Parts: sequence; structure tokens; C-alpha cells
Amino acid sequence: MANAASGMAVDDQCKLKFLELKAKRTYRFIVFKIEEKQKQVIVEKVGEPNESYEDFTKNIPADECRYAVYDFDYVTAENCQKSRIFFIAWSPDNAKVRSKMIYASSKDRFKRELDGIQVELQATDPSEMDLDVIKSRVV
Repeated sequence: MANAASGMAVDDQCKLKFLELKAKRTYRFIVFKIEEKQKQVIVEKVGEPNESYEDFTKNIPADECRYAVYDFDYVTAENCQKSRIFFIAWSPDNAKVRSKMIYASSKDRFKRELDGIQVELQATDPSEMDLDVIKSRVV
């Protein structure tokens, strides 16, 4: 099913991998890419459960847009182990304008396909998705 605004479909693997991350905690993160020639969002990379936030950020290209989902574990003030699933829309300032427009127009439709996202972040600079920013959004 294509998005009327951008014409982007969502590959079934995107939904399947997300369900595995959410329900089974099979992955720590998933990086998604829009494949313009195929006109669809695809899974570009998955991170193993033991990978860190730093491993995740190394998989986000500095000059290209991406969507990503990150399963963030934390401990509350009451000493309870919890996790939050973050959706990150990465659109760096130095990315191509066309790419930024396609990612922006496809984001809401794509996000709706991933049922269970708890926090959304938009980032145009690495500092906007720094680990401290992630931590501040779970409180």
C-alpha cells in the first residue's frame, strides 16, 4: 500500500522486524532506508540485543536521511527495569533536499505501520539524538 503523499510502500520485513524487536526483544535497534528506485521503505540494518547506543549511532549515516527504532533500557528512580521504544527520524542538514522531502512526507505513514512506538525524536544533528537526549525523554 503506497502513501499518497510520497508514493512509498513499506516492505513487510519492516513490520516483521519491528514486531520481533517489540515482542521478543530480538534486536536492540533497526535502521530503515527509503529505496527510491523501488519506492519503498526497507530494513537496512538490525542491531543485536547486546549492542550499545554507540553501536546504533555508528549505523546512522552522517549525510543521508534514515528512520530508526531503538529499544532503550533504563532503571527508574524506584529501581524498576523498563524500556522505551524510540522512533528516530534522522534528517541531517547536509542531506540532499529531495531526500529530506521524501523522508518528511513518508514519516507519518511509516510510523503508523510500526504499532508500539512510545517516543518520537526528530534529529538534524547528532547532538539532537545524543544518549543524554534519549535519557531525558524517558522520565
